[in-house]
Amino acid sequence: MVRLVAATLALGLLPAGPALAEGMQVFPNGSRPSVKGPEANFTGSVRVDPQFAAPDSRLSAGHVTFEPGARSAWHTHPAGQVLIVTSGTGWVQEWNGKKRLLKPGDVVWTPPGVKHWHGATATTGMSHEAIQESVDGKNVEWMEKVTDEQYASPVAPEAGKP
Repeated sequence: MVRLVAATLALGLLPAGPALAEGMQVFPNGSRPSVKGPEANFTGSVRVDPQFAAPDSRLSAGHVTFEPGARSAWHTHPAGQVLIVTSGTGWVQEWNGKKRLLKPGDVVWTPPGVKHWHGATATTGMSHEAIQESVDGKNVEWMEKVTDEQYASPVAPEAGKP
């Protein structure tokens, strides 16, 4: 069911009808170089593997790998963002909210303008697909780094558990 939701969300972000480019494009695995997550935007070791930035489209995606203890800085997305956790265990938190646990198959929708961060737990790495659209050429606005105190804050109980 989670995979169906993820596929539906991902497909729902794609442009329809005449906005599609003529002819299908295949981006072979490994054809795009990995990028180290910049220190200004991340704490710890983070690797970003660009998946695609479709020509004539505002849509882009990347596979992001966080080593244990690594996390993004606080940030927002002008058109929102979908995260699909592919491996490991991670956390996500919105500003003034509780930190939430992420596991493989979990899907996170962050609405436009919601300040948040995401990353690995202190002991386990985490990878996710990140899918977002650009508005006026920007798909993210980076803010201050997550403090160690914020990162160490308690995790909210999982849904359905005390």
